[in-house]
Amino acid sequence: MSKNFICPSILPWGAPVLLVKKKDGSMRLCVDYSYHQIRVRDEYIPKTAFRTRYGHYEYTTEEEHVEHLRTMLQILKERKLYAKLSKCEFWKDDVKFLSHVVSKQGIVVDHSKVEVVMDWGQPTSVTKIRSFFGLAGYYRRFIKGFSQIALPMTKLTRKDAPFVWTSECEESFQALKQKLTTVPVLMLPKPNEPFEVYCDASLKGLGCVLMQHWNIVAYASRQLRPHEVNYPS
Repeated sequence: MSKNFICPSILPWGAPVLLVKKKDGSMRLCVDYSYHQIRVRDEYIPKTAFRTRYGHYEYTTEEEHVEHLRTMLQILKERKLYAKLSKCEFWKDDVKFLSHVVSKQGIVVDHSKVEVVMDWGQPTSVTKIRSFFGLAGYYRRFIKGFSQIALPMTKLTRKDAPFVWTSECEESFQALKQKLTTVPVLMLPKPNEPFEVYCDASLKGLGCVLMQHWNIVAYASRQLRPHEVNYPS
C-alpha cells in the first residue's frame, strides 16, 4: 500500500475510511469496498483509492506490499504490540463477496451457503416452497434451465392450486439441490469485448446462455405464461 497525494478534485475515485471499535475494544479499519483484497489490473489501481485525514492511498504492487508488511510487523514486534491472527489473511487468491467467491478464474457460489440449501427438508407448504426458491433462486444464473427444473414446484404456488407433493415435485426439488453442488465457474465479463447469446425454447419455458470467448457468463430462464404456450418457437 503506497501513499499517493492526489487532489480529490482530480481523482475521480476515493472510498471513505472509518475506524470502528469492536466489542473487545479493538479497532477495525473499514473501507466500503471488498475488491481491494485481490489483485486488480494495473489500470484499475486508482479505483482502489481511499481517503484519510493524511491523504489519498491506493493498493499497488505486491512487491511493495511485502516490504510494507515486513516493516509494519517489525514495528509491532519492537513495541511489543500484537495483531489478532484470526483477523489476518495474507496472499489470498480469492475473496468471498455477497455469498459468492470471486477469483481470477471467475465467480463461483459460496459452498458454505449452499450447504443450507442441501440440508433443506421437503417443503410442506406454499410458504416453504417460496422460501426455498428465495434461497436457491439467488444462484439461478449458475443453473441452466432453472425455471424449467423448478416448474413442478412452481405449479403448487399458483392461486387455488391444491398442495399435493408428487414424485415430479420431489425430482424437481432434488435436482435443484444437486445442480447447486455442480455449478460452473462463471467468468468475469469484459464489457468492451463481444458477447454471444444462445437461446432455446420449449413447451415449458425459455432459456438462454450469455457467453464470452466460449466461456459462460450467466444462465437465464423463465417459464412460459399460459397464453405463450400457443406461440410458435
